Amino acid sequence: MSSASEPPDVATGSFFTLTPERVLAAVEAAGLETHPVCYPLNSFENRVYEVELADRSRVVAKFYRPGRWSREQILEEHAFLAELADAEIAVCAMRPFADGSTVQRIDGIDYCLSDRRGGRAPDELSDTDLERLGMFVGRMHTVGVRRPAPARPHLTPDHYVREALRWIDLQGSLSGPLRARYFAAAEEIADLTDGLLEGVPVHRIHADLHFGNVLFRDGELRVLDFDDMVTGPAVQDLWLVLPGRGREVESKREVLLAGYERFREFDRSSWRLVEPLRGLRLVRYAGWLARRWDDPAFRAGWPHFATADYWEREVADLEEQLEAVRDAAIRDAATASHVDASHAVGSGATTLSQQSPEEPLTNKDYFWDWEGD
Repeated sequence: MSSASEPPDVATGSFFTLTPERVLAAVEAAGLETHPVCYPLNSFENRVYEVELADRSRVVAKFYRPGRWSREQILEEHAFLAELADAEIAVCAMRPFADGSTVQRIDGIDYCLSDRRGGRAPDELSDTDLERLGMFVGRMHTVGVRRPAPARPHLTPDHYVREALRWIDLQGSLSGPLRARYFAAAEEIADLTDGLLEGVPVHRIHADLHFGNVLFRDGELRVLDFDDMVTGPAVQDLWLVLPGRGREVESKREVLLAGYERFREFDRSSWRLVEPLRGLRLVRYAGWLARRWDDPAFRAGWPHFATADYWEREVADLEEQLEAVRDAAIRDAATASHVDASHAVGSGATTLSQQSPEEPLTNKDYFWDWEGD
């Protein structure tokens, strides 16, 4: 799930056995005097702790999983956060250390500090809150397009699907006919999405913007956890807010877009990417679990993973999703043909008839990882 190499054994063992005492020692090594209070926060991919300082204020210490991101990739995440904070967009930017950097290392583990920001993650958003979140994303993307992040990966089928399939094979719990069906569906989703993403504008995005990463407190909206930041299409940061299907979701998306378009134009045709992106995310999630299966926290958190029942459900879900992606590809091709024919009007060509209305989608939701990092 990243371009960085796999972690050295020493750093991995140190990461798995990270203790509150070592967390406090890391914060003090950064020049801060601590009070002996340290709480683990909800995170699987990295290790994140809330630490109390001697003055009773609190900071959040984030320890990056060794080998996931290179130092350069981590710094690009921090640079994006700093730019957003400079634009007065409510994020948790990193605190600089005494040498001016935002990353230090202890026992082979890169770590950073940020101020603690409280709040609650919403169960659902009112129309007013949806419009505000749309405004937030529009402002965030206005900053995101200003410069590239060359070290960070792009949101592509290679990164989200083909790399995940390699980890699923290495983990080894998927085999026989189920493996053949799963890989066939995943590879077709990847191939179709390659075509659908061709020519789509991309820039720096959050990439994991679901409700679990949105906080409200005292009327302020704040977005957390830019760890999955990539270069990708704008729609990725919008569909995850409303991952369901159906007319009600479509209506709420209009409210979300109304806020977004107060700050930035949005290409409505990019909604055709939602089902392909949903398919990529399904495979990426399974690949994430497979890649992390040597981490005791994952075995405890997902005891059902790697069982026959798990893979039977995954295969059925992915084959169902493939049908949705095929439909998106067909509609995209039909739209392209309609546009080409319309451009030819006046030269004797005939335009295609208006497409029939899209069939209502089901309310089944493929969204899963609110507890994820």
